[in-house]
Amino acid sequence: MTGSATDHHVYVLECADGTFYTGYTTDVDRRVAEHDAGEGAKYTRGRTPVTLRHVESFDSRSAAMSREHAIKSLSRREKERLVGEE
Repeated sequence: MTGSATDHHVYVLECADGTFYTGYTTDVDRRVAEHDAGEGAKYTRGRTPVTLRHVESFDSRSAAMSREHAIKSLSRREKERLVGEE
């Protein structure tokens, strides 16, 4: 589905050590499986298993990447609010 709101996703994972990881993908299920298999980002390799806590979808890669950057800039407390912990 080209140009649909489901093409580009920003996601937040909670790692086994309680930390959050934010990333971008075009296939959330595949990417979470990669993280769990130790094939994802270097940050998550030693912190498995991971739990998907939040997903936002966008119609363009640039919009998703901008949101990813914004989420990564949030404080821990703000990320907890985003994923519904607070």
